[in-house]
Amino acid sequence: MAISDLNRFLSNFFEAHHCQVTSDGTKGTLTVKLTEEMDKALMNRPFYWHYIKKIGQIGEPKQLTFNTKPEQTQTSGEYIHFGSPRLQQIISHLKTNERFTRLYQYLPVSARTPLYPWLVTNIKLSYIGKQKKEQLFSIGLNLVNGVMKTEMMDELRTITLQPAISDFCYAISPMIKPGSGFRRILAVLEQFVHDQDHEWAQQSLKALEDEKQLLQAFYEGESEEARKQMDQEITEITQRYQPEINMEVVNGGIFYLAGNSTHPLK
Repeated sequence: MAISDLNRFLSNFFEAHHCQVTSDGTKGTLTVKLTEEMDKALMNRPFYWHYIKKIGQIGEPKQLTFNTKPEQTQTSGEYIHFGSPRLQQIISHLKTNERFTRLYQYLPVSARTPLYPWLVTNIKLSYIGKQKKEQLFSIGLNLVNGVMKTEMMDELRTITLQPAISDFCYAISPMIKPGSGFRRILAVLEQFVHDQDHEWAQQSLKALEDEKQLLQAFYEGESEEARKQMDQEITEITQRYQPEINMEVVNGGIFYLAGNSTHPLK
């Protein structure tokens, strides 16, 4: 998950979970009043919440202050940074619980306005072999007319999205089922992979064969026990060099957007 602005990422995360957020970007501080749900997810207080429920009382979620700029010596709070346990905890929560979403474009309109469903999927292609490479694709499919777009997340960042539909707006029912739409997206990516130059795979196979021959020459004439060690090393080399391409869905969702053309976000 790529995060370019940590303060903004944290603000968006907690606001999306209905927490009260006060941010001072210049000092790098972020004060968050957690909801009960977020307290349970992040604060590891199961016995507290069990006890509160048992006695029929209303619990008090924690308030946290994060500091993303440790050079600001006058500020306090929990230092959070790329690689910190707290940030990894938040990212893990997103990956486990919120890989898929349903959001609506915010429109301040006074007349009935249709919103069209788009299936948006972010997929990572991993090329595994002697040299490793990853590519991230963000593909959107209009579930009404079948139009497909790449780099969809870049466009979604230009508009305001919310979990509830705006007043006077209504959602158009999809003509294409999400499952069928997802298969269309996968088919496009599979064709993309098929059309690529796969010299890298040939180079990996050659490197694998060269390494195996070196090992076999090194262990030639050795004992049976030594040849078992050779077999283990060949297995490890094969796991490293055997070329393959993995396709992983990172996240996605259904986004209801204004317009029904190839440029719905303008």
